[in-house]
Amino acid sequence: MVVGALVTLVAAVHYFYMRDVWASTGASPTVFRYVDWIVTVPLQMVEFYLILAACTVVAGGVFWRLLVGTLVMVIGGYLGEAGYINATLGFVIGMAGWIYILYEIFAGEASKISAESAPASVQTAFNTMRWIVTIGWAIYPIGYFMGYMMGTADANSLNLIYNVADVVNKIGFCLAIWAAASTESEA
Repeated sequence: MVVGALVTLVAAVHYFYMRDVWASTGASPTVFRYVDWIVTVPLQMVEFYLILAACTVVAGGVFWRLLVGTLVMVIGGYLGEAGYINATLGFVIGMAGWIYILYEIFAGEASKISAESAPASVQTAFNTMRWIVTIGWAIYPIGYFMGYMMGTADANSLNLIYNVADVVNKIGFCLAIWAAASTESEA
């Protein structure tokens, strides 16, 4: 719960700051958005590890695989969005990181530990969180693709897409963990 609350707090602070930057300059706060994501997205992945580690022994490799996949995804996206590398290459790198994360949480060691060793409440939270990563996180590459590869989304549209995705995904993660914690506390 602490990590979920920290993710939400960090995101809120960054969003207030990004709002001020956008209001005063009219420019999209791409750098600030990625500063937020480089902090909050790895913390969300760590939550997979932490909810499993709270109920069973989990190898440290799970933590590191999720962290590395997340960093590849976010850094690849940033490099493409900021123009440091070709937008398509950035998209491909970011997608590779995301696919790696999806593998780990659906078929990798984290998924197996959840299915074999976690209580029902943790399995429910784990499943909810992995569907958030699958469906909710799909909003980001769709926005990136529309904005940087097709040119059909302007900066304001991208901000709206990314903002909605952040609200849904970050709060959804926290609620899934809260539900597991509440269920386990009552048991």
